[in-house]
Amino acid sequence: MDFISILSIFVLACFVGYYVVWSVTPALHTPLMAVTNAISSVIIVGALIAAAAAGTPAAKWLGLLGVTLASVNIFGGFAVTARMLAMYKKKEKAAPKAGGEA
Repeated sequence: MDFISILSIFVLACFVGYYVVWSVTPALHTPLMAVTNAISSVIIVGALIAAAAAGTPAAKWLGLLGVTLASVNIFGGFAVTARMLAMYKKKEKAAPKAGGEA
């Protein structure tokens, strides 16, 4: 593929991703984050394979950068998902103190 074809696919993917993410209702945000974490894990596997097969040191460093950025995305996504799920938990009421007023 030539550079123009690859660039046009990238730009179209950016537009589609933008419109998909911004049109998601808040109720579907948490499942969407879980799917994004799964996609990032596939990216890590691909980056590891690409870095292992790389012939130049620059390619190995780019593979390491890909693994690092995808790892940050995964752990950040899990942190955001955990905080969002914590918002839906019912808060426990404090128990009355013993030896109180009668």
